[in-house]
Amino acid sequence: MTMNEQQLRAALLQTSRRMVELGLNRGTAGNASVRQGDGMLITPSALPVAEMSTDSMVRMDLEGNVLQGGKPSSEWRFHRDIFVARPEIGAVLHMHSTFATTIACLGKDVPAVHYHIAIAGGDTIRCTPYTIFGEQNLSDLALEALRNRKACLLGNHGMIALGKDLNDALSVAHEVEYLCEIYWRTLSVGEPKILTAQQMHEVKQKFVEYKKRS
Repeated sequence: MTMNEQQLRAALLQTSRRMVELGLNRGTAGNASVRQGDGMLITPSALPVAEMSTDSMVRMDLEGNVLQGGKPSSEWRFHRDIFVARPEIGAVLHMHSTFATTIACLGKDVPAVHYHIAIAGGDTIRCTPYTIFGEQNLSDLALEALRNRKACLLGNHGMIALGKDLNDALSVAHEVEYLCEIYWRTLSVGEPKILTAQQMHEVKQKFVEYKKRS
């Protein structure tokens, strides 16, 4: 079902609240966007989720112009660039969740420590090098890390998760946070056993079969 703008605003607000409830964000950290027609709706800059309303959401075109609302999130560039580069993506979430950010602060890709890593689209979840927030270089690095993926880590920063819609993106984000926790816990007690490329190929085939049956 195609949502109108007001429905998308409500869904974006609800998703932002769920990100806080799930412990994926807190305070003014993180941001979220949803594709809307030829542009996007994005959460505002520096406003706690508890103070947001549907009217707070900022409407932008994909050239970076604000069409309605106040100041957009400082990370609007990578939201815009992802929507331009990935037409299959309908929602983008960014968070500073504890375990994803912990691994990002180690500058590590997440390897195939658990077969559910395939949910993010590949055998790894890539981590970008660190660069300052809110600038084009961060967007460029994120796009590269997201190539053929639905999630990445931003070095010393946080996580981006993508989906066909807001629910899908939130599901990916929640799963990636869990995978980062598993990786952190295994690193804390020893050296994790990483699944091979062949094992991950078999997992992906199983996922395809599972989706066909569901």
